[in-house]
Amino acid sequence: MKVSSYYPVIQASDVAATADFYQRHFGFRPLFTSDWYVHLQLEGQPEVNLAVLAAGHSTIPAVARDLHAGGLLLNFEVEDVDAEYARLTAAGLPVLLELRDEAFGQRHFITADPNGVLVDVIQPIPPSGEFASAYADEALPA
Repeated sequence: MKVSSYYPVIQASDVAATADFYQRHFGFRPLFTSDWYVHLQLEGQPEVNLAVLAAGHSTIPAVARDLHAGGLLLNFEVEDVDAEYARLTAAGLPVLLELRDEAFGQRHFITADPNGVLVDVIQPIPPSGEFASAYADEALPA
């Protein structure tokens, strides 16, 4: 299979509020906007896309309509997680996991969007010795 694009689609009861959240706090811009679907792209990074779809829309199979995103974690790797933590907490976003270093090679914190979708903001850091051997050579942070 040759994939030409890949992006998550969040089922939401309030499409506009969810799209606004990602535009306001994460720098996305809308490429397509309707009352039932918004396709977002990160400003200056056309390879980073996200969409929001009305949970009850007819394009969703009947068995999955009106379900809302759950058990979903969106990871955003950034260059300066401390600056993003300061910016997003100042904007009033909830902090579900405080900023911390993980032995497996991340400095991160977790917030949530209006649907409860977890948003993990991450800066790769060198892993401890116990985890370093689990990485492919090209995947180790500098």
